[in-house]
Amino acid sequence: MLEVSGLSAWYGEARVLDDVSIDVAPGEVVTLVGRNGAGKTTLLRSVMGLHRQTEGTITLDGADLAKRSPDARARAGVGWVPDDRGIYSSLTVAENLLLPPVVHADAWPLEKVYEFFPVLHERREFPGTKLSGGEQQMLAMARVLRMGSRLLLLDEPSEGLAPVIVQRIGEIIREIKSHGVAVLLVEQNVKFASTVADRHYLLAQGKVVEHLGNDDFRAREGELLTYLGM
Repeated sequence: MLEVSGLSAWYGEARVLDDVSIDVAPGEVVTLVGRNGAGKTTLLRSVMGLHRQTEGTITLDGADLAKRSPDARARAGVGWVPDDRGIYSSLTVAENLLLPPVVHADAWPLEKVYEFFPVLHERREFPGTKLSGGEQQMLAMARVLRMGSRLLLLDEPSEGLAPVIVQRIGEIIREIKSHGVAVLLVEQNVKFASTVADRHYLLAQGKVVEHLGNDDFRAREGELLTYLGM
């Protein structure tokens, strides 16, 4: 579904990604793992079109995204869930879900969203400010699914959440995967990543230094935790 080839990115004169190539298949969860500053979030932002100082190719289902605006990429099926979740705090849960336009035939109807995320149905009249961090994360994910996103870009979805909520987020990611949605996930929590992902790219200083299947990733968990300083 997603293929990134030879991607480099800069902030001014500073190169933050250097010839990065990754891919994600339909219904697959792939993580980007690395220390802070390795370029993980910049890679997500480049795929979404939010970081424009780049060179290389980005394709979705074979269609070139490199020159498309972020809204055009959203219409093509790319969904962005930033680490701050981007919830409209003055709007209710229902309004947050209904405000973005439906952009693709694969869009989830509101009834399906509420069936998949029952807590959002219970809190549909709550303003965004009244939701817990975990509920905001679910709302951010549900919103892009209702738009029709087929590829989700998730930036640190487990960050700052209680273990029981992290477990639920993991269940949701696995359920989304079973519906054929692809997920590219930035994650520092190695244990969490190993429970949801099929493959992992390890980034260091803007480069992919290793590409691991999940079995190898699990086997090297202790080494990776030490490397990441966790």
